[in-house]
Amino acid sequence: MEEYGKILIIAMPVFLALIIIEKIYGIYKKNDTAPLIDSVSSISSGITNSVKDVLGLSVTFLSYEWLVSKIALQHLEANVLSYCIAFFVIDFYGYWSHRLAHQINFLWNKHAIHHSSEEFNLACALRQPIASLVNLFTFLLIPAALLGVPASVIAITLPIHLFLQFWYHTKHIKKMGFIEHILVTPSHHRVHHAINPEYLDKNHSQIFIFWDKLFGTFQEELDDVPPVFGITRPANTWNPIKINFQHLSLLMKDAWRAPKWKDKLTIWFKPTGWRPENFEEKYPVNKIENVFNFEKYGTQNSQKLIYWSVIQMLITLLFVSYLFENIAKIGLPNIFLYGFFIFVTIYSYTELMDKNRFAILWEAIRLGIVICIIGYYGDWFGLNRTISISNYIIFTYLILSFLTTLYFVNFDFKTNQNQYTNS
Repeated sequence: MEEYGKILIIAMPVFLALIIIEKIYGIYKKNDTAPLIDSVSSISSGITNSVKDVLGLSVTFLSYEWLVSKIALQHLEANVLSYCIAFFVIDFYGYWSHRLAHQINFLWNKHAIHHSSEEFNLACALRQPIASLVNLFTFLLIPAALLGVPASVIAITLPIHLFLQFWYHTKHIKKMGFIEHILVTPSHHRVHHAINPEYLDKNHSQIFIFWDKLFGTFQEELDDVPPVFGITRPANTWNPIKINFQHLSLLMKDAWRAPKWKDKLTIWFKPTGWRPENFEEKYPVNKIENVFNFEKYGTQNSQKLIYWSVIQMLITLLFVSYLFENIAKIGLPNIFLYGFFIFVTIYSYTELMDKNRFAILWEAIRLGIVICIIGYYGDWFGLNRTISISNYIIFTYLILSFLTTLYFVNFDFKTNQNQYTNS
């Protein structure tokens, strides 16, 4: 946990800087592809995922280390060759786990968050799941285990492989010539994120595009079919925690309501989107039928709310940075209490972004958590040793945040709604 936290301390400012550069470039080119409120939701999703990973909130039924100990035909050293093998095998693993997440109903729940943005930009790359609590696909690393690639090499290569998937989430880079035949490019990945019928469930590769060509899932970006982004059952919320469990919620409801036991049991393993017979009529859900004729979510928010959301997200990043930098010092079980505070924080301000009046309740809960923590420990997980007035700073921020939420719910939302109604 501590090592991964240190990696994220370095990665977070790099990703944030690149997101800002893309935003500035888009404004300069008069083609801004990164609305602020969408980016706040995306970055907040990235925060929840990174906190989940650092806290170790996932289970691996079949560990790679066990695989190596049982089936390795030889044992490689941690050298250039073993890293190259690891990278190649992880990319094969990534293609199939990614493809299966698109094709099997219950697996789609953990991946829908990544596709939920109706924009396509660097920030949406950070929409990663917290619902992936179980790793089912370690067996896909068997080729590396047979060759005896050390577990330490896999552990280092996995985050590198993930981070290398960040750059191609952009609309500003067009087709890239001969590179299109080797690597996944922005053009390939725009196809993957699109909900156009021509593009659905294509281009699952993560680094090397030849997996899609080899297994029949490749689709070139067509000049006459501009990609439209999102998911066919739109999330209609900025709250990444809600998005993580929307599809699971629908599956559970459908399984409960299904009259046939066969449907109750098999719905989880059916193709993504499958529902029992006549359920679309009996229990309709919002679904995009014409990709060129639907209204994107959350386009009527006031500038004040958007800027306040940006401030909340940046302050949350400061809290998260302190957690990642001090995992060992905070220790168990306190890091889980800290993580819970982060999740409540993100839930609170994204509920406000959704104009949900219950944001006041979540702000009150957040303030209560801080009062309990500082009241019990005397400070914020040892922060007083670095900043002597940290208690006053944190209390002032939380009280200001609560009052600002009251203002938005009781004044700004009503004013904004009246303006929208009268226009």
